[in-house]
Parts: sequence; C-alpha cells; structure tokens
Amino acid sequence: MDEDSGSINRIIKSGAGAVVTKSLGSKPKKGYSNPTVVELDYGILNAIGLSNPGLNDFSVEIKMISRSNVPLIASIYGKDANEFSKLATELEKLKVDAVELNMSCPHAKGYGLEIGADSKLVEKITSKVKNSINIPVFVKLSPNLSNIAEIAKSAENGNADAIVVINTVRAMKIDLQTKIPVLANKTGGYSGKAIKPIGVYCVYEIYKNVDIPVIGVGGITTGEDAIEYLMAGASAVQIGSAIYYRGIEVFKEICTEIEAWMEKNQINKLSDIIGAAHK
Repeated sequence: MDEDSGSINRIIKSGAGAVVTKSLGSKPKKGYSNPTVVELDYGILNAIGLSNPGLNDFSVEIKMISRSNVPLIASIYGKDANEFSKLATELEKLKVDAVELNMSCPHAKGYGLEIGADSKLVEKITSKVKNSINIPVFVKLSPNLSNIAEIAKSAENGNADAIVVINTVRAMKIDLQTKIPVLANKTGGYSGKAIKPIGVYCVYEIYKNVDIPVIGVGGITTGEDAIEYLMAGASAVQIGSAIYYRGIEVFKEICTEIEAWMEKNQINKLSDIIGAAHK
C-alpha cells in the first residue's frame, strides 16, 4: 500500500499534470495468477485481472498522497450501475477530483469490455454516476469495438464530462516450446508504442461525434506522440508505458519536447493544435 501511494507521490513530483489511480473496486480483488505481464518487441502484454486493495484500504492510501495542486483521478470498475455509483460516491467523500469509469478492461470477466460494448448500459451507468456525485466523470472506452464512436456518444448522452481512449488492445502470446499461452489468463491487454496508431484513430473518430473533451491514451512516449493525439482531437493525454521505457522523468521530458516542437513550428498556443487534423 505504501509503495502505491509512494509511486503516485513520485509521479506528482516528476511533473505530471494529474494522476490516475489503478482501477479500484468496492472490495479487494486478488487478480490472476502469475505470469501476468510479459514484455514483447514493441509493447507490454498484461492480464493482471483488476487486482486492487478495495475501497477501505484505498481510503487510507489516499491520505498518504501529497495532493498539492495536482488533480487525483480515481479509476473505478463495477458490475452494474449501482456498484459504480456507490463507489464513486464514497470516493467523492474522500476528496478525489474526478472519477474515471473503466468500461474497457479486455480481460476481466463480468466487468470492463462486457459493459463497455453495450451502448445502453454505458449511458445508464454514466447517468447514474453523474446523478450521484458532483465531481467530473470520465468514461474510458476500449479499442476492441467496431462502434466506438457510437459508444462514446452514449457516454455523452449519459452526461459524461470527457471520454478517455484507449485502453489496452486484446492480444496474446504463445510460447513456441511449450505450445501454450504465456499469460496465465491466456489472453491479455497490449500496451505501448505499437498501439499508438489505434489510439490516434479512435480519438479522431470520437472527436467528430461528440462535443465533450477527449483524453488520448496509448503508446505516447515522446512529445511528438502527444502532439499527434492533440491534432487528432485530444484535449489532454495520459502516459503509462512510457514510464517503463523512459523513467519517471518522462512527464517533464515530454512537456519540454512539446514546447520545442511548438517553438520550431511557430505555434504559440497549445489550443491551436487540438483538432488540427480535422481542419
């Protein structure tokens, strides 16, 4: 527990504009057996199974996070609208700044993608949470959908404050010697540099179909990667796997790279880049 809050504190000090927690459930969840993570040539494949300490332990952890002026966004999951709503309500009491509804985990049975693929359910859950709390509500969607723009619109109809895309891409790795999948869960979610073009496409499509902000995620390791997402229509970006490849200073480094690119291209305001690919 200390290690998790410690990691968040280090990320805050390293220059992140906001932090998003690991997905949290109302009760502790053990997750899948090892192996749960494998590094591949162009990314990371994982099937952790939404393991988390549950709300009670997390409430203690929040008190150890140095909030300063950096927003803390709690990622949550649930099996239905009531579970999402109750968890969001408790987290608001703990003074988190926003909640991110994880409706997109590709390897958690009964949660995630099974919920996020149903447009009516996405709207219902989003609306229920919005009516229960006063802090912003973000909805995180999966790239493993043929109708992602339609699902995003459903979240908007449920009064979501922003759409977050993408979560990991469903994938697997087979060991040639044993002839069995490497992950204990067999399938998992693929993240890292290789999924960036998929993420950029999803942001681009959703931006055309909704009037709320889009937050881009997936394969961002450089300032130019972030700029590409912004041009596709993202108002902000999240960084995950890049910490593994570039270290915890990646947040400051990417900001510096964005500033250098803007100066080189004589762009004064970041807002002039957002959605530029649609003009």
